Amino acid sequence: MRIAVAGGTGRIGRLVVALLSREGVDVVSLSRGEGVDLVGGAGLAERLTDVEALIDVSNPAAADAAEAERVYTAASENLLAAGAAAGVRHHVALSIAAIDAVQGGPHYFGKRAQERTVRAGAVPYTIVRATQFHDFPAMIADRAIVDGEAVVPPLLLQPIAPADVASVLVEVALGAPDPAGIVVAGPRTEDAVDMARRTFAARGADRAIRASWAGAALGLEFSGEVLLPPAGARIAPTSFDAWLAAGAR
Repeated sequence: MRIAVAGGTGRIGRLVVALLSREGVDVVSLSRGEGVDLVGGAGLAERLTDVEALIDVSNPAAADAAEAERVYTAASENLLAAGAAAGVRHHVALSIAAIDAVQGGPHYFGKRAQERTVRAGAVPYTIVRATQFHDFPAMIADRAIVDGEAVVPPLLLQPIAPADVASVLVEVALGAPDPAGIVVAGPRTEDAVDMARRTFAARGADRAIRASWAGAALGLEFSGEVLLPPAGARIAPTSFDAWLAAGAR
């Protein structure tokens, strides 16, 4: 079987490519560094020869919501059109759990546009919505530094390990399309402030962290239980504690 991975050199993409390779799958990575322009479409057709399934974990850069909608739509349209022409039978897209509950930043607008495009496309599909990754609190801490302190909002999360996300994506791609999609989450709820502190400690980083919504990278619309997965979500095995113990990667 031959599977293409859009964004195959990115954070999740590298994990997906490695896992597919271990499974004995012929993997084709699609990225700008490999001569493929997802947003412009250049280089796609020749890379999709004999591809049966395509996993899209790409993450186009966008400065605002309008640009995010444009680039995510364009990339998805190009992938779907080239996939249909090449005979791709299953398009798998990675999205975000609770994406309909909050407006969010540009990434949320882009992902909603991506989902709309995939659903309207000609290729059978499965959309996999995942909760925030285990290192998400540390990432948002890096984005909001006020008076020398990293500001982390007191988010309630049910985070998932990136490796578990990759495993689910591979499993889904090897199976039949499911337009109902699936939601995947980690095994237990966590507090983002505590997670950020523990992540930096595990990395040996001396980082001052302040819990606050003021000056944080995310707004109050993310408070409460809005980011928690719905009932019936698939639960991945790797806890935040286990992820930390394994080296926080």
